[in-house]
Amino acid sequence: MSRKKVLVLGSNFGGLTAALAVKKELRGDVDVTVVSPSEHFLYNPSLIWLPFGGRNRWDITFPVEPTFERHDIEFVHAEANGIDTGGQKVETTKGVEAYDYLVVATGYRNDMTAVPGLGENSVTITTLPDALRAREAWKRFLESPGDVVVGATQGAGCFGAAYEFLFNTAYRLKKAGLRKQVRLHYVSSEPFLGHFGIGGLRGGEPLLKLFLRKEGIEAHMSVAMESVEPELLRLADGTEIRNSFAMIVPPFLGQDFLTRADDMATPKGYLHVRDTYQSRDHDNVYAVGIAADVPVPWQTQVPTGLPKTGFPTERMAHVAATNIASQVRGEPPVKSQSFADMPAVCVMDAGNNGVMILADKMLPPRKAGALIPGPQNHALKVGLEKYFLWKYRRGLVSLP
Repeated sequence: MSRKKVLVLGSNFGGLTAALAVKKELRGDVDVTVVSPSEHFLYNPSLIWLPFGGRNRWDITFPVEPTFERHDIEFVHAEANGIDTGGQKVETTKGVEAYDYLVVATGYRNDMTAVPGLGENSVTITTLPDALRAREAWKRFLESPGDVVVGATQGAGCFGAAYEFLFNTAYRLKKAGLRKQVRLHYVSSEPFLGHFGIGGLRGGEPLLKLFLRKEGIEAHMSVAMESVEPELLRLADGTEIRNSFAMIVPPFLGQDFLTRADDMATPKGYLHVRDTYQSRDHDNVYAVGIAADVPVPWQTQVPTGLPKTGFPTERMAHVAATNIASQVRGEPPVKSQSFADMPAVCVMDAGNNGVMILADKMLPPRKAGALIPGPQNHALKVGLEKYFLWKYRRGLVSLP
């Protein structure tokens, strides 16, 4: 019997983890190919430091091909542009790739159409090119400082990055001797401080209010952005915030080719999945991370999204890999874990301070959850960066 082929689309947290994990689960007795438009793994959590000069691109990236090569995984530097589920093949910019099992881990695109003027008159830090552009904008700001806006639009889900950038901005302003002359604003679609797109944790709102009061930051919560104009942010409640620098986190979308997969994806390019991370309609197709559709379980006055990057993506990838290995062995894919039931684990940096976020479940109802503040969290975040880059570069995805 011929060996099965697993095709993975994407080479960052979800794709790299799924490819290496399924190879390990089957002790190498499977052919794995990774197709990705990027030749480098990017440690996204550290993008918050890049605009301030705390990191450069080479500190937080590494080439993925040597890692895959060491584990007998084929790497194809190409972009996927279509899935034929009937023919079990994927069209790429370098030809057709067949599969027995497919893992879609293609990550996100920024939806810069969410607010008029968002792309032209603000910066963001959600991709490497964006963070590099933000670094140039920050340099210009330091030459001619003024008020600063940090925020997340309606529909955004990556609130952790917004908070981290906010507090790092306050820290950098103090180091530059500018804190007293700059008004710092936080604008968010969250219904309250510390919601984070996961419903909040007990004690989170008062803790963050304390942080903001200590840093003299003005918060504008549960508000949509109407337009981002040159040096002016207009909010839907009529508020106008003049600024010399604006970093705004947009909503995310799945990749464009997935929006055309009408039989299995949402208009935003998210694949309908079960708790096994199998496609709702195709047992041999999986989606992890941003590519997986996780419906928001509540309604807020201003729409908010869910944070599916980082730790949740890695957990989804391991579930998918375990289930694919079971299918290859002729067993039913029984491993499952809903997004809501995943633990919430996050270290939020604040310059020389920080907060650790821990909960038994990503979404309520929960039995336990805590926010632990302190300067040790900055050191922990730096340590986690070094550990995860070391782990992923060597392909040791079975480590915690």
